Amino acid sequence: MVLPIVLLKLTDWVWYQLLANSYHRAASKVRNYGSAKPNQSQPPSFPNITKCDLKGRGSQTVVCDIFGSLLRSDSAFPYFMLVAFEGGSIIRAFLLLLSCAFLWVLDYELQLRVMIFITFCGLKIKDIDSVGRAVLPKFYLENLNLHAYEVLASTGSKVVFTSVPRVMVQGFLKEYLDVDNVKGTELLTSGHYFTGLLSKSGLLVKHKALKDHFGDRKPDIGLGNSGPHDNLFISLCKEAYVVNKDSKSNSSTSVLPRHRYPKPLIFHDGRLAFLPTPLATLSMFMWIPIGIVIAIFRISVGIFLPYKIALFLATCTGLKLSVRGLSTSTKSEHENRGVLYVCTHRTLLDPVFLTTSLAKPLTAVTYSLSKMSEVIAPIRTVRLTRDRKQDGENHEQLVARKCLDPIFFLMNPRPVYYVEILGKLPRELTCAGGKSSCEVANYIQRKLGDALGFECTTLTRRDKYLMLAGNEGIVNDSKRKN
Repeated sequence: MVLPIVLLKLTDWVWYQLLANSYHRAASKVRNYGSAKPNQSQPPSFPNITKCDLKGRGSQTVVCDIFGSLLRSDSAFPYFMLVAFEGGSIIRAFLLLLSCAFLWVLDYELQLRVMIFITFCGLKIKDIDSVGRAVLPKFYLENLNLHAYEVLASTGSKVVFTSVPRVMVQGFLKEYLDVDNVKGTELLTSGHYFTGLLSKSGLLVKHKALKDHFGDRKPDIGLGNSGPHDNLFISLCKEAYVVNKDSKSNSSTSVLPRHRYPKPLIFHDGRLAFLPTPLATLSMFMWIPIGIVIAIFRISVGIFLPYKIALFLATCTGLKLSVRGLSTSTKSEHENRGVLYVCTHRTLLDPVFLTTSLAKPLTAVTYSLSKMSEVIAPIRTVRLTRDRKQDGENHEQLVARKCLDPIFFLMNPRPVYYVEILGKLPRELTCAGGKSSCEVANYIQRKLGDALGFECTTLTRRDKYLMLAGNEGIVNDSKRKN
């Protein structure tokens, strides 16, 4: 009963705001008609961010917003869409896309309130935390403005003020950009869930929040855009610079190169590889019906037809398979004796495409794979069981949410799969040659990382759980029994 009442109140409030804003705008136009003065004061003009001298800033403080300043894109919609899709469901993402039809007639504050409600209402707090750690950083890093980042990195103290929910940006700003304080809109929660409503403080107003945080002291540098709200915000600083359209454009001069990322991007645990702008999201939803048919066809030919015919028909649908390292010795070795292939992905796609490349039936040894993937697999699967209490519940929850990943890949209009078979592991580097299982595993991991162009880390299993799930992967026995 709580959700319908909340929806009813939100609808009533939205209509009230629409009518009130329309009346207020009309009254303002009538009141101001013909009252403009020739010498009316213009908003202050601030220099471009490229004019900011970066030397000697180590002891100074910079303030800015993440949207419109740090990021090359002004719109927060794609990031709300990522939260709705990755933290919620495809239905929630579709509802958010539908809201675009009337969001454009609302003012900025009302737009944010509507997007916040659709995106967050009913979502678990821990799910949003996971999205903030494992999904959003990739897109934030790819959209960072080079000039704004250089100014931010040159200062000793960094404070970000933003009207979007703090939970969406705080993890990235503190983890990757070493921001000291993040001031954003706070959301109302009920137990372990978001209600989709704002806390009593409402939407954060940047210039007011800056005054509350700094008092009579002025920050050294303020970064903003050329809008009236940001002009008021950065005018409270000793120095102010604007990130205009030229410095926010998609030109190569404003893109932060990957090798200059403040911190390497290690994980991206999301299903979307593109930034879901309204147009891109609309294109995705329009393709889904066609993609489902194509995915079913590709799965069917893989199950029921011989390898060569299945590969030919799959190629006709747009799938491209590139194979390297496959030689006659590889095939003969497979025929004469047992061979263990170590794949880079945990899904069944790697062994399926490897089977197709070799044109030989393989058996996939799986661990924590969904039953859905095993049912539709065109090859034999053997499920491993591990007596590790710490992993049990976490893996089951993860499997329940990502069981359709192979189908999502096969729904792509032109999927490309690269298969590279590396050399056989020398006997002296195996357990039979005197190496421990950990040494063998680490060596194989390094070889796979080199082939992919990745840099291996020293992260332990505990570190990975902390980064992706916010816990150490330990499940209490009491929770398991319940």
